[in-house]
Amino acid sequence: MKVLIVGGKGQLGRGLAATAPADADIVSHDIDTLDIADAGALRACVADVRPDLLLNAAAYTAVDKAESEEDVALAVNGTAVGALAAAAREFGARLVHVSTDFVFDGTSGIPYAPGARPNPVSAYGRTKLAGERAAGDDALIVRTAWVYAPTGGNFVRTMLRLMGERPEVRVVADQIGTPTYAPGLARALWTLAANGVTGIHHYTDSGAASWYDFAVAIQEEALAIGLLDKPVPVIPIATADFPTPARRPHYSVLDKSSTFAALGAPAPHWRSNLRVMLREIATNG
Repeated sequence: MKVLIVGGKGQLGRGLAATAPADADIVSHDIDTLDIADAGALRACVADVRPDLLLNAAAYTAVDKAESEEDVALAVNGTAVGALAAAAREFGARLVHVSTDFVFDGTSGIPYAPGARPNPVSAYGRTKLAGERAAGDDALIVRTAWVYAPTGGNFVRTMLRLMGERPEVRVVADQIGTPTYAPGLARALWTLAANGVTGIHHYTDSGAASWYDFAVAIQEEALAIGLLDKPVPVIPIATADFPTPARRPHYSVLDKSSTFAALGAPAPHWRSNLRVMLREIATNG
């Protein structure tokens, strides 16, 4: 099976390569070798590789910066996805595209089902919704949230650094979602793709947390295995106390029940996967 991964050097791209099935012949590109905003270069790449499966792990993810350069974010998160979908259809590939909980406004009191009405409240969310629509009904579209991995820029690594440097950390406590371990998401994408699943689906780890809950768990687990030398106070704050250019959904827990049924099992609880990730950092740096 020939596979083209776009965004191969990101957290998810690396996870996809690390968890690939034995029969996957992978070609991986990132921004240094392929500008997906260049439709001509994108088509030429797909024409050259002739993949059976095209995995789009590339995205413009600077949520706050997108407020001032929505056109740039749209070129990557929206327009490029349409070009990927067109190339996939032309050359007989199946497209797998990853989206986000930010397509929702966060006003729900219950987890968002895949069929729930999107209503993004940020430029980033709007561009990701545009990408979903550009991917088309024949693509596999998986919404996820709060992705982290042992490498790259993410909340876990930031918290570890701040907890080692500062006398205290202040973390938003009124935004609720679910952390997602990138290798677990990658395995789910491989399985769903192998089963021929199409349409919009949701996948995160199990459970729910605030960013504050997540930060407290990071410190507790890191102290337990010696990644941190001493505890520091973790202070819960409100979103209003930490203003940002982009609005975030206050509640963006995704309903994964149909996805877990398709996979044959639920994802591990987010804290279990956090423990796995921290142990990997402790072992491999």
